[in-house]
Amino acid sequence: MKQHFAVIVLAILIAGLCVSPVFSQATGSVKGIAKDTDGNPITGATVEWLSSDTGRKYTLKTNNKGEYFSLGLTPGKYNVKLSKDGKELWHFNNVTVTLDELTLDFDLKKEQATAGQKQGMSAEQVKQLQEQQAKAQKEQMTVKALNEKLAASTQAAQAGDYEQAINVLKEATQMDPSRDLLWFKLGDYYRMSATKQTDPAEKTKRIEEAIDAYNKAIAIKPTGPYYNNLAEAYAKSGKIDDAVKAYGQAAQADPANAAQYNFNTGAVLTNAGKVDDAIQAFDKVIAADPTKAEAYYWKGVNMIGKATLKGDKMVAPDGTAEAFQKYLELQPSGQFADPAKQMLASIGGTVETNFGKKKGAKK
Repeated sequence: MKQHFAVIVLAILIAGLCVSPVFSQATGSVKGIAKDTDGNPITGATVEWLSSDTGRKYTLKTNNKGEYFSLGLTPGKYNVKLSKDGKELWHFNNVTVTLDELTLDFDLKKEQATAGQKQGMSAEQVKQLQEQQAKAQKEQMTVKALNEKLAASTQAAQAGDYEQAINVLKEATQMDPSRDLLWFKLGDYYRMSATKQTDPAEKTKRIEEAIDAYNKAIAIKPTGPYYNNLAEAYAKSGKIDDAVKAYGQAAQADPANAAQYNFNTGAVLTNAGKVDDAIQAFDKVIAADPTKAEAYYWKGVNMIGKATLKGDKMVAPDGTAEAFQKYLELQPSGQFADPAKQMLASIGGTVETNFGKKKGAKK
């Protein structure tokens, strides 16, 4: 009986010897806190531990206090990188992990100062560098937030919800009023929302708000498209002279698209009944782009508006028939082909499909 008991005890001891390595600590742990150059915690950042020995990667996240923690890292050498939004903020190389707990903090202010001193920088130069980097980091965060606002406002506008689009962009301009694109898009949404208003006073108010927003965008960055949309807002408010002036400024700021801005000028003047000025505007379009068929058509429309009656015959100014004929040459089945033919007929003109082309010599 004693011999049997001894065998049992021996078996238990052997089992104990076999089990004990399973509970032994074969990995280490790491922890730390990440702070920016102002000493504030860096939240939602990624801390990557990459083993130099095995290539295994451990990816950790900082909490709302900037802290991170991990168990189970195999002892060895590691390269450690702190990053946020895809941008590396700092890194350490050849960090040794043992079976003991390792604390590795990221203090960007301290690390940058140390790095600057190693490079022979003075304390003042280190301070300037830190200020520049802090400014760049702040700019990056601001741009990200504003881009999110722009995306939200665009989505709302595309869904026809101009009120939401306007409110989002007003918040964005309060965050940073120095961004021309924010004011430009705000002007667009005020202008677009005006057409949906049934109250004339509200419609007028929104057009005025659009004009104000466009002018703020232009004050920051004068560009052709900004002036163009400002001109359209002026035209909608009946301020024809201001609209013409803004279109002219658009052409000066963006010469490559001057033909389109001059065409818009001609359209506004046509709608305002300013025939002679409209003809001059369309002549500028034709001079800049002789292939723009619509310019010939609308020039003809304005010219026929100056026609007079001699008996029962309509007599239009010289060049009227040629304008319509040129349009038909360029766009024989275009949007205005039928009205062009009708107006030609009203002044006794004929459709010449080879207008402006030299005829071959007779044999």
